[in-house]
Amino acid sequence: MTDVNDTRQLVGREAVDPSDSKIGTISDVYVDDETGQPSWLAVNTGVFGTKVSFVPLAGAQSSGDDVVVAYDKALVKDAPKAEADGHLSPEEEAELYAHYGQSTTDRRADDGDVDRSRIGADTSGPETDDAMTRSEEELDVQTRTQQTGRVRLRKWIETEDVNITVPVRREKARLVTEPITDANRDEAMAGGDLTTEEHEVVLSEEVIDVDKRVVPKERVRLEKETETDEVVVDEEVRKERIEMDQDVDVDRG
Repeated sequence: MTDVNDTRQLVGREAVDPSDSKIGTISDVYVDDETGQPSWLAVNTGVFGTKVSFVPLAGAQSSGDDVVVAYDKALVKDAPKAEADGHLSPEEEAELYAHYGQSTTDRRADDGDVDRSRIGADTSGPETDDAMTRSEEELDVQTRTQQTGRVRLRKWIETEDVNITVPVRREKARLVTEPITDANRDEAMAGGDLTTEEHEVVLSEEVIDVDKRVVPKERVRLEKETETDEVVVDEEVRKERIEMDQDVDVDRG
């Protein structure tokens, strides 16, 4: 574990709590107006990293590429919201100190031993080299999966009328008269000359018997497929700009 007095090395690193739970990415280090010392870490939180939560720098330590702050993840994410405009007002600082269980006086006393030359807001000046460092914010966009609904298969029974035309056969009696010929003469003359008698013919017909049976027709199931849509993330980022401003002082006399 190393100290984090060199605040120039903090921006862009991951902030984690003492239990190693990831809080977010450090986007800036804020200086206390009264003491001029670095006092707050601005940490990008939320699904897309677009929310900013402030956590005290005091008690933070480096662990590899991460910065371990002295407070739990839930406490940091529930901290009072403040505008990430590069400056915390006294009222915003007071709310933040109260949230973390500290008083403004106590914290400013603790900040007194921080090396002010390592603030990191700007590395140019008479005691540094002749170059400026230009920084800019970048979007750290992430996705997460959330439940959008449920789909069920439900089966029920309904009744409908089915009409089918079925051909059926039936027998009918008809009277047929035929003349006496040499071919049927013997049969015609086999009885008495004048007699009384009856002949009976049985008639029949087809009738319909209906039965039902259950027949499997098809299998139905649910399948999931993934579609990809393009979602536009519109967010403002801050960029530092550097230009040359030259003063010309020439005696043209």
